[in-house]
Amino acid sequence: MKRIGLALGAGLVLLLAVLLVRTARFTSRQLPSEPAAELPVDAAAAAERLAGSLRFRTISYEAPAQREEEQFAALREYLQASFPRVHGALGREVVGQGALLYTWSGSDATLRPILLMGHMDVVPVEPGTETQWTHPPFAGRIADGYIWGRGAMDDKLGVLGVLEAAELLLARGHEPRRSVYLAFGADEEVGGAEGAARIAALLASRGVELELVLDEGGALTTGTVPGVTAPVAVVGIAEKGSLSIELIATAEGGHSSMPPRQTAVGITSRAIQRLEERPFPGGITGPTREMFDYVGREMGFGPRIVFANLWLFRPLVERQLAASPTTDATLRTTTAATIFQAGVKENVLPSSARAVVNFRLRPGDSAAGVLERVREVVDDPRVELRLLGEGSDPSPVSPTDSPSWTLLQR
Repeated sequence: MKRIGLALGAGLVLLLAVLLVRTARFTSRQLPSEPAAELPVDAAAAAERLAGSLRFRTISYEAPAQREEEQFAALREYLQASFPRVHGALGREVVGQGALLYTWSGSDATLRPILLMGHMDVVPVEPGTETQWTHPPFAGRIADGYIWGRGAMDDKLGVLGVLEAAELLLARGHEPRRSVYLAFGADEEVGGAEGAARIAALLASRGVELELVLDEGGALTTGTVPGVTAPVAVVGIAEKGSLSIELIATAEGGHSSMPPRQTAVGITSRAIQRLEERPFPGGITGPTREMFDYVGREMGFGPRIVFANLWLFRPLVERQLAASPTTDATLRTTTAATIFQAGVKENVLPSSARAVVNFRLRPGDSAAGVLERVREVVDDPRVELRLLGEGSDPSPVSPTDSPSWTLLQR
């Protein structure tokens, strides 16, 4: 017993030594850089311009006939009036279904251009919820220190932010060495086939090879990463894929006074319950693993021990991350039931029920694999599965050992 005790003690000492050595080597990956020069930004005027853009109902609907093209045209005119230097100095093209492509020519044609992206369209407001908004969704109000309205974050903020920067630089006489493209889609919320895809094809046809592309992404956050007091810039190096699947169950209709053991609503509900009870497997891998490799190094000593030694503490960390919807989404392909339709009257049995479940695919998963797993989990021949649209696989993961990443990090 004494030998066993000594062996255990020696093992614990060795384990502690390994943990401490790995933690000591787990140092910051931040790069030294010179402070940026202060620029004279008129914040109040910039806020007013963003608020003004929110008043245009540039909504992308799943049904194209609902699209209000005059709203998109009015927004394009508003941008032209709001940013005169940009529209005087940069080339401007309307591409596809109202997308905008600006070209800011650089002084050195040997350098590959960069492209800054955003989108002008927004998602619809759920009918009946308008009164639940603090301010009307398309009022574009500035109140209580915030700019309120649909698109204030996703993504007129991005479009107006890029245009504000370009306008300010032009006012200071700035001339870029490499060319800069500004690309603003008008159908991103329904897939971008008439915006981003058309612009990409146009640039490819012209033989343009880009140095880097920056699209909308995360935010500059404070207090969202436990243990890190400094602001954290959340940079997306991959895009999740998206897939929507219809679940359709049919059953014999009739009067509710003589119901079967399970109605079409019950069959479909049970299928959704199974999907929610068995989420996709997940873990700290890929971009999520790399994120914690950056932020973990900025934490206090205790948390730093954990993230420096995920080989030991990974299950504990994953369990904690899975407890919050926000962080759980970084671990796995997510499952979200978003639509349920059935029935016409309270005392009539519906002959069919339909549900739509949306999946956001983490890098490494595929649309085909998601469909197969849904079929296995539902495991009910009474439920028909149909793909809603084509869906999309996750994007490739952008490398973080490239000059473009280093430039962005600095």
